Amino acid sequence: MKVVILAGGLGTRISEESILKPKPMIEVGGAPIIWHIMKLYSYYGFNEFVICAGYKQEAIKEWFSNYFIYKNDVTFNLSNNNEIIIHNKNTENWKVSVIDTGYYTMTGGRLARVKDYLDGEPFMLTYGDGVSDIDINALLAFHKDHGTIATLSAVQPAGRFGTLDITDDLVTSFREKDKNDVSWINGGFMVFEPAIFDYLAGDDCILERAPLETLAALNQLSCYKHFGFWKCMDTLNDKNALNKLWDTNQAPWKKW
Repeated sequence: MKVVILAGGLGTRISEESILKPKPMIEVGGAPIIWHIMKLYSYYGFNEFVICAGYKQEAIKEWFSNYFIYKNDVTFNLSNNNEIIIHNKNTENWKVSVIDTGYYTMTGGRLARVKDYLDGEPFMLTYGDGVSDIDINALLAFHKDHGTIATLSAVQPAGRFGTLDITDDLVTSFREKDKNDVSWINGGFMVFEPAIFDYLAGDDCILERAPLETLAALNQLSCYKHFGFWKCMDTLNDKNALNKLWDTNQAPWKKW
């Protein structure tokens, strides 16, 4: 099963760094946060990735094209036609497709643009800026057991996110968060059946609006409640908090 990662947004809330690179390429512990997300999926045996790129998409392509060099010792023999000798040869068992899905395309539109890369099969999808200690295999089993078109992972962070109303493991509605509301939000880490593409229309389509709202109304959006760690990197403070966890060996998402 392939994993789609949304990595094309402008990242305006963390503009201190996103002015130079796309947000998924901002580093935590010396590696882009997208790498941490991919390592989690890989830990559970999912090694094929389709990255929906857009803003500064060349930075993502360049990083993966040089990954083998970044992760190994290397000798550049300039006297012999710039021969490159790779030592160690440590790498990942990954197949990564980086697709330019447009500069201003919305999340649903980005997903629609990579349809042909998913071979008409079920797939997983998440955002390129959030890490978690979620059990991917348990999430997938939950999705299969409930038999809906889509499953999202619900988490309970403090603060600034819209909330979900949930009944019997189904999302019944999306709404704005009240300042006193401690509720569930969409944390990404989703699973979709190919039928999701019937609900996507055009580059302006926002996945979290009409498509998921329609599925919720049809009782076709299941909700896997994750009670563990989850954090997205929306601001510079978020980045610093994630780096502190990593640097002190307290990163809950590090399973490898």
